[in-house]
Amino acid sequence: MTTPAPAPRVLIVDDDAAIREGLVDVFARAGFTPASARDVADMERALAEDGADLIVLDLMMPGEDGLSACRRLAGPGRPPIIMLSALCDDADRIVGLELGADDYVPKPCNPRELVARARAVLRRAHTRAHAPSLGDCVRFAGFRFNLSRHELTDPDGVALPLSTGEFRLLRAFVERPQRVLTRAQLLDYAFSADADIFDRAVDVQISRLRRKLERAGARDIIRTVRGEGYLFTAKPGAA
Repeated sequence: MTTPAPAPRVLIVDDDAAIREGLVDVFARAGFTPASARDVADMERALAEDGADLIVLDLMMPGEDGLSACRRLAGPGRPPIIMLSALCDDADRIVGLELGADDYVPKPCNPRELVARARAVLRRAHTRAHAPSLGDCVRFAGFRFNLSRHELTDPDGVALPLSTGEFRLLRAFVERPQRVLTRAQLLDYAFSADADIFDRAVDVQISRLRRKLERAGARDIIRTVRGEGYLFTAKPGAA
């Protein structure tokens, strides 16, 4: 007999007690194992004690805010994050994406939509974790890209800092080279967001990543294919 998978553990972090309690109830009824935290310090205690498969993180909180916490949590091995915010400006969404949020949901949110997005984020995280890989380190056009350490060095050995969003996009390109990827595909591979919301965010991230590669002497590695998407022209290989 196959043992059923444990219910995903979701940690809801919000300073508003009514919102916390409401979301705990919503996720419990949807088959998750919910827990809650009133601020970032409380969140870190909960993560240390019980861990989490997913974090639903409020942006604006007393003390350390959600963006700062997202930045610190970014990196391999951390749970995926859905950012909740009453701020709906594109710039705020882009910043959240840059700092590592897997999705960005405006308040007030539809509970059923939030649960659906949570399931999508977990599904994509599982797919990425089990996707075939070239290995921890790959080379392309003289660059060395360490996927486990989130490090990129140019042909001269100089480290190029990458935001979490830029790292995710580069990883998506490296794993699918020499084929045109649409914005929707890049969102699916690199993030977990609604395409209508994040189209411009993807363009911003790609523009920044392209500039970093070009400043290091690599031109035309990320090529825009008008009306279709983007093409990673280099051929990666194991480092």
